[in-house]
Amino acid sequence: MNAFIALVRKDLVLYFSNRRAVIMSIVAPIFIAAFFGSLFGGDNKPANIAVAITDLDRSELSAKIVAAMRADGALTVSEAGESDALAQVKAGKLRAAVTLPAGFGAQAGRALFGGAAKPEIVLVYDPSQAMVLPLVRGLLGQHVMENVSQAAFGGRSPVLRDLREQVAQNAQMPADQRAELVAMFDSVARVQGRAASSAAPASGATFSVPFATREIEASSRPEIHYNSYAHSFAGMGVQFILLMGVDMAVGLLMMRRLGLWKRLRAAPLSRAKLLGSRIASCALIAVIVFSVIYAVAIAFFKVRIEGSVVGFAGVLVAFALLTASFGLLVAALGKTPEAARGLAILATLLMVMLGGAWVPAFIFPAWLQTISLFVPTRWAVDGLDAMTWRGLPLDAALMPVAVMLAFTAAFTAIAIARFNWEE
Repeated sequence: MNAFIALVRKDLVLYFSNRRAVIMSIVAPIFIAAFFGSLFGGDNKPANIAVAITDLDRSELSAKIVAAMRADGALTVSEAGESDALAQVKAGKLRAAVTLPAGFGAQAGRALFGGAAKPEIVLVYDPSQAMVLPLVRGLLGQHVMENVSQAAFGGRSPVLRDLREQVAQNAQMPADQRAELVAMFDSVARVQGRAASSAAPASGATFSVPFATREIEASSRPEIHYNSYAHSFAGMGVQFILLMGVDMAVGLLMMRRLGLWKRLRAAPLSRAKLLGSRIASCALIAVIVFSVIYAVAIAFFKVRIEGSVVGFAGVLVAFALLTASFGLLVAALGKTPEAARGLAILATLLMVMLGGAWVPAFIFPAWLQTISLFVPTRWAVDGLDAMTWRGLPLDAALMPVAVMLAFTAAFTAIAIARFNWEE
């Protein structure tokens, strides 16, 4: 029994003697739990959803609807032309685009009681963000109904008299309901400009939604549809390729511990060549592994490269180089293999979370969405999405590739400058 206690005590001492490992085992789960709790907590309000509005009506009513949506804290509203708004939704820069048709102000009030043709609002949405569509649809309906009702029942409304005549001549409406509505219109007219909230229609009067909505899934071509596997394979591929880079870093530190780097330094090879060879080999492995991952996705999960094949290859190569330079940076800054592994895994988890690999970045609060643009994994995931299910052209891959190559250059320069050859 004493021997058993001694063995247990030895294991505890060894574990807690590595302070960095202990801290990492505590900090990492706390941080990740806090991150997801903040995203999905019951009190968490929706992030500012980027929406464009195209007002083809230019009436007083449509202007009020646009102003109401601008004032809504759940939305970030901009005005744009129809074609420009559609292009931004396709590229993932906007979550949805709303078009108010010409004649909306005149038609909506008359359609409130179902006696006239309803104007059609076009709602174009990003198919990857199913959680956003019901919210945008609901907020749009709320603001339209509020402003149409206010315009229709205001004493100064130009359609008030038309509505009264429309109801008075509607033979299909029950006589008692028709009389109540006519009396209500007469009362509103006498108030001269007051809202009709104090003169609401009697129980049993029927209203109709004064508009129709045509929802269109934004895609680069009609035959392209959203495939959720495309995003999940991009996110998980990014995560595990980065972890492979961490293994490369730990391997470098083990070589240094065994003195192999001193022997290599004795050869007529520069530091840049020695470390550059490690970057090249790691990047090549990353490209091969990522290619196999996407081959499986294409073969079994119907993932397709709907955009530029050249752009897709460019994003893969740029991310492979980024992974290799990240691994080299970890090896340069790490003191021991054990300590470097813990810190590197935490850094990887942070980049993966902020990059939108686990959950889409649009779920993040607005401030966190901005921060995520400074994380290279965000550009990797967005670039792969653009070249697969979004079906965007080559120029959509240029910015993600440029950003990842810039990070690669910075990581490599720091690693070469800080790499310790002596230990």
